[in-house]
Order: sequence, then C-alpha cells, then structure tokens
Amino acid sequence: MEHLNPRGARVVALAEPSEWEATHRCFQRHIVHLPAAGAIVPFDRSWYTRAGVERVMGFTDARDYMEFLREVPELERMLVRSHIHLIKLWFSVSRGEQRTRFIIRQIDPVRQWKPSPTDLAALDRWDEYTEAKEAMLFYTDTADAPWTVIKGNDKKRARLEAMRHVLGRFDYPDKDTEIVGSPDRPRHLRPGPATSRDHPRLWRGGGVIRQAGDGVHELVREIARCTPA
Repeated sequence: MEHLNPRGARVVALAEPSEWEATHRCFQRHIVHLPAAGAIVPFDRSWYTRAGVERVMGFTDARDYMEFLREVPELERMLVRSHIHLIKLWFSVSRGEQRTRFIIRQIDPVRQWKPSPTDLAALDRWDEYTEAKEAMLFYTDTADAPWTVIKGNDKKRARLEAMRHVLGRFDYPDKDTEIVGSPDRPRHLRPGPATSRDHPRLWRGGGVIRQAGDGVHELVREIARCTPA
C-alpha cells in the first residue's frame, strides 16, 4: 500500500473497541469505512474477528456468534449487489511458522509492538482456532463473496499471490498479463468446510475495492519489482 495514492487507498486497522463501541452492532464500526467509487480499502482484521478471536477467547456469547454467521452472508451480498467488489483473503500459515514469527517478534525491537496478550494466548488454542476457522469458512464462503486461501509461510510469495489475485479480477488500461502473471489455481471451499490446519488467529481479509482505479498500476509495478527475472 505504500506506493498507492493515499487519496484513494488506505488501510483500516481498527483498535480494540471502547466500552461504548462494544455496544454497537458487529458491522457498525466497519461500515463507516467502506470505500467510495474508485477507492481501495483493505481491512486489517475485519468483522470476521467475531467468528475467530471473539468466539475462541469468549469475547462474544453463542447467540451473538450464531447471529453473526447468519447475518454476514446477507450483508456481503448487499455490498456486492451495490457494486462493491468484496475480496476475502485467508493467509494460511503453519503452526510451526506461526510460533517462529512470535519468537522473532518478542526479541526484535522493531517488531515488539506486534504481539498482544490475546495473540500470545492464541498459541495454546490452536485447535480451537482451527475449529472456529473451519466453521467460519463453511458458513461464510458464498457465491457472492467467496474466500480465497493463500499459503502464507513465505510472506513475499504470499503477498505477490494476493496482488496477482486482485489484479486478475479486474480489467484496466494497459493491463500486461506477462508482468502480472496468472494467480495459482484457487482452492475452492464449497461445497464442504475447509479441513486444513492453517493460521490460528490472523484475519487479513475483507478488503474491499469499489472500482479499479489508478492503484492497480502501482500494484503491477510492485509485482514487477518483486518478481525475480
């Protein structure tokens, strides 16, 4: 995102809700950040925290959790039919890789701000997060708003694949498929639930794009810069 025009591309990373915000509807804090025409807005942890960390850590009750699973496909269907391009990405990281990253973050002074107490507690609840993830993918992977799973142990390759996936979705002036390349064959989640044991907590999905604008050309240049000759 650092090479995109900040007037039309911004990352939304919401902090822990305040006591007042905790009384809001699950989607309420996110909806106000939805993009206008031509804008790109990735959500760093989207409303799917309700189906992941909130379920596992007991931050929501069973009734609100089940209501979320019922409501979210309807909301996403409305967004898509309102001409918002909704892209949901799941970065799949192995248990060993996740532990390695947490160790590095604890000793690297540049990254020490990243782990939270909730993140550290997640390491001991891998199976619970896996169960929550599989339920989330089963109930919220729809024809209107499908999930795309990207193998994320190699961060650089995962980021390039995410950019290729996004760029492959849209037509834009001077599109060069030789530079962008073709995304890997997607993993289709329907008709059954996902079964692999992937990333325990991180929801870097739910990014939304209203309309392909100038930002796609910056993504193309970023792929060309990062892809080995």
